[in-house]
Amino acid sequence: MAEEVEYDVFGAACPSRPVLEDVTGRWGSLALGALADGPMRFNELRRRVEGVSQKMLAQSLQALERDGLVIREVHSTFPLKVEYSLTPTGEVLAAKLLDLIGYLTSSMPGILDAQHHYDQSRAEA
Repeated sequence: MAEEVEYDVFGAACPSRPVLEDVTGRWGSLALGALADGPMRFNELRRRVEGVSQKMLAQSLQALERDGLVIREVHSTFPLKVEYSLTPTGEVLAAKLLDLIGYLTSSMPGILDAQHHYDQSRAEA
Protein backbone atom coordinates (compact mmCIF):
# COMPACT_ATOMS: atom_id res chain seq x y z
CA MET A 1 0.00 0.00 0.00
CA ALA A 2 1.39 3.40 -0.98
CA GLU A 3 2.15 5.84 1.80
CA GLU A 4 -0.20 8.82 1.82
CA VAL A 5 1.68 12.11 1.66
CA GLU A 6 0.31 15.42 2.85
CA TYR A 7 1.25 18.34 0.63
CA ASP A 8 1.41 21.91 1.92
CA VAL A 9 2.16 24.56 -0.70
CA PHE A 10 3.04 26.97 2.10
CA GLY A 11 5.97 24.75 3.10
CA ALA A 12 9.20 25.75 1.37
CA ALA A 13 10.16 22.17 0.49
CA CYS A 14 6.73 21.07 -0.75
CA PRO A 15 6.90 19.77 -4.34
CA SER A 16 3.59 21.48 -5.09
CA ARG A 17 5.21 24.91 -4.85
CA PRO A 18 7.06 24.81 -8.22
CA VAL A 19 3.90 23.44 -9.87
CA LEU A 20 1.94 26.38 -8.43
CA GLU A 21 4.56 28.69 -9.92
CA ASP A 22 4.16 27.00 -13.34
CA VAL A 23 0.37 27.32 -13.19
CA THR A 24 0.10 30.83 -11.77
CA GLY A 25 2.92 32.42 -13.71
CA ARG A 26 1.68 34.87 -16.33
CA TRP A 27 2.28 32.68 -19.36
CA GLY A 28 1.38 29.35 -17.77
CA SER A 29 -2.04 30.51 -16.60
CA LEU A 30 -2.81 32.19 -19.92
CA ALA A 31 -1.72 29.11 -21.89
CA LEU A 32 -3.89 26.85 -19.72
CA GLY A 33 -6.84 29.20 -20.12
CA ALA A 34 -6.39 29.38 -23.89
CA LEU A 35 -6.09 25.60 -24.23
CA ALA A 36 -9.45 25.23 -22.47
CA ASP A 37 -10.95 26.08 -25.89
CA GLY A 38 -9.40 22.92 -27.33
CA PRO A 39 -6.15 21.70 -28.89
CA MET A 40 -3.96 24.31 -30.54
CA ARG A 41 -0.80 24.42 -32.55
CA PHE A 42 2.09 26.42 -31.10
CA ASN A 43 1.69 29.51 -33.30
CA GLU A 44 -2.09 29.50 -32.86
CA LEU A 45 -1.58 29.46 -29.10
CA ARG A 46 1.05 32.20 -29.37
CA ARG A 47 -1.37 34.42 -31.28
CA ARG A 48 -4.08 33.76 -28.68
CA VAL A 49 -1.78 34.68 -25.78
CA GLU A 50 -0.77 38.11 -27.02
CA GLY A 51 2.61 39.43 -25.89
CA VAL A 52 4.27 36.10 -25.11
CA SER A 53 7.61 35.44 -26.78
CA GLN A 54 8.26 32.16 -28.53
CA LYS A 55 10.87 31.29 -25.91
CA MET A 56 8.62 31.99 -22.90
CA LEU A 57 5.67 30.10 -24.36
CA ALA A 58 7.87 27.10 -25.16
CA GLN A 59 9.30 27.10 -21.62
CA SER A 60 5.83 27.43 -20.07
CA LEU A 61 4.42 24.61 -22.18
CA GLN A 62 7.37 22.36 -21.31
CA ALA A 63 6.84 23.01 -17.60
CA LEU A 64 3.09 22.36 -17.86
CA GLU A 65 3.77 19.18 -19.85
CA ARG A 66 6.22 18.00 -17.19
CA ASP A 67 3.58 18.73 -14.52
CA GLY A 68 1.09 16.52 -16.38
CA LEU A 69 -1.27 19.37 -17.28
CA VAL A 70 -0.55 19.67 -21.01
CA ILE A 71 -0.02 17.05 -23.71
CA ARG A 72 2.27 17.72 -26.66
CA GLU A 73 1.26 15.57 -29.59
CA VAL A 74 3.41 15.30 -32.70
CA HIS A 75 1.55 14.27 -35.88
CA SER A 76 3.68 12.60 -38.54
CA THR A 77 2.56 14.77 -41.41
CA PHE A 78 4.44 16.93 -43.83
CA PRO A 79 5.06 19.52 -42.65
CA LEU A 80 5.29 18.17 -39.11
CA LYS A 81 2.26 19.17 -37.02
CA VAL A 82 2.52 19.63 -33.24
CA GLU A 83 -0.58 20.23 -31.13
CA TYR A 84 -0.96 21.06 -27.46
CA SER A 85 -3.99 20.07 -25.41
CA LEU A 86 -4.98 19.72 -21.78
CA THR A 87 -4.87 16.51 -19.78
CA PRO A 88 -7.92 15.73 -17.61
CA THR A 89 -6.14 17.36 -14.64
CA GLY A 90 -5.26 20.34 -16.85
CA GLU A 91 -8.92 20.68 -17.88
CA VAL A 92 -10.07 20.87 -14.25
CA LEU A 93 -7.34 23.36 -13.41
CA ALA A 94 -8.05 25.49 -16.50
CA ALA A 95 -11.75 25.69 -15.56
CA LYS A 96 -10.80 26.99 -12.11
CA LEU A 97 -8.38 29.50 -13.65
CA LEU A 98 -11.08 30.69 -16.04
CA ASP A 99 -13.40 31.22 -13.06
CA LEU A 100 -10.70 33.35 -11.44
CA ILE A 101 -10.05 35.25 -14.69
CA GLY A 102 -13.79 35.86 -15.12
CA TYR A 103 -14.10 37.15 -11.58
CA LEU A 104 -11.10 39.41 -12.06
CA THR A 105 -12.32 40.89 -15.33
CA SER A 106 -15.81 41.52 -13.94
CA SER A 107 -14.24 43.22 -10.89
CA MET A 108 -12.02 45.55 -12.92
CA PRO A 109 -14.14 48.72 -12.50
CA GLY A 110 -13.82 48.47 -8.71
CA ILE A 111 -10.15 47.50 -8.92
CA LEU A 112 -9.33 50.44 -11.20
CA ASP A 113 -11.24 52.76 -8.85
CA ALA A 114 -9.27 51.42 -5.86
CA GLN A 115 -5.99 51.89 -7.73
CA HIS A 116 -6.93 55.44 -8.63
CA HIS A 117 -7.80 56.30 -5.01
CA TYR A 118 -4.62 54.65 -3.75
CA ASP A 119 -2.44 56.49 -6.27
CA GLN A 120 -4.20 59.78 -5.51
CA SER A 121 -3.72 59.40 -1.76
CA ARG A 122 0.00 58.62 -2.24
CA ALA A 123 0.47 61.64 -4.51
CA GLU A 124 -1.07 63.94 -1.87
CA ALA A 125 1.16 62.61 0.93
